[in-house]
Amino acid sequence: MNNMTTDRILRPAPSIDGSAIASQSVSIINRRQFMGYSLNAAGGVLAVSLGTLGFASILLPPGGGSGGDLQVKFWAKGREDEAWYGAQHLQAMTKSSFVEEAAKSNIGVSGAQGVWNGLPVNVTYVPHAENKDKAVSDNVPRFQFMEGYNLSGNYVGHFEDMTDAEPELFNPDENLIMVFSRCTHLCCIPGWQLVSNAFTDDNWTPGGGDGGGSKLFCICHSSRFDPTALEMNQNTNRSNGQQFQFAGIRRAGGPAPVGLPLIPIIMNGDYIEGATTHLDWLTYCD
Repeated sequence: MNNMTTDRILRPAPSIDGSAIASQSVSIINRRQFMGYSLNAAGGVLAVSLGTLGFASILLPPGGGSGGDLQVKFWAKGREDEAWYGAQHLQAMTKSSFVEEAAKSNIGVSGAQGVWNGLPVNVTYVPHAENKDKAVSDNVPRFQFMEGYNLSGNYVGHFEDMTDAEPELFNPDENLIMVFSRCTHLCCIPGWQLVSNAFTDDNWTPGGGDGGGSKLFCICHSSRFDPTALEMNQNTNRSNGQQFQFAGIRRAGGPAPVGLPLIPIIMNGDYIEGATTHLDWLTYCD
């Protein structure tokens, strides 16, 4: 992957009828500016397509907040009374919070919506270290390192092909995974237990398929993603058609063509932070 800073052209934002707003000029921004811009530009489109109720549950703030560029914060807007992390809305994520919540789960898994650098993310705690040497069976979750196939069914590579070359991508001993939470279908924002159905139940089935619960579920068009199934895959920039490879979680079902890319985690004591490397995956919603 190319980790060099890249300038990006911002096209005029579309109006509701799809036409460009003529009064807006085209400007050039770098990657850091783009990260803060990307979600805000999508906000109006999401509000129109989802309506007030749907958008309220996934609306994120303009920019990375006051915790620094690397810090990940809980985001429970509109779900303060129902999400387990509702009382921690806009507070910095800590690993101990996930561990405490996972202890209440039947399978030891917990997850939460978050915001990082103004972008939507999902963080999931999986008891990999405790279960990795146990027999693979239902409801004994662990990270699964898998082969990836693109939309055409062509083999792309194995997850460990990327992590062997770039170990900073993922540390299984931390029991944590963070993904960029923009669906590869239409760039909506899938969530952790935003709804209650068979795909979000407190259970786990190995194999990276559509069976079992604990999926990230996109409420817009029902795409599902397995945060324990880690693969190497390939996606395409919607603007210029350029293809890129990424390490991510597997698409389990629904209209999404491929899975969601990882954001490498940096632990700062108990605090969860995100690394600003490996950001070319941002371009699929460009």
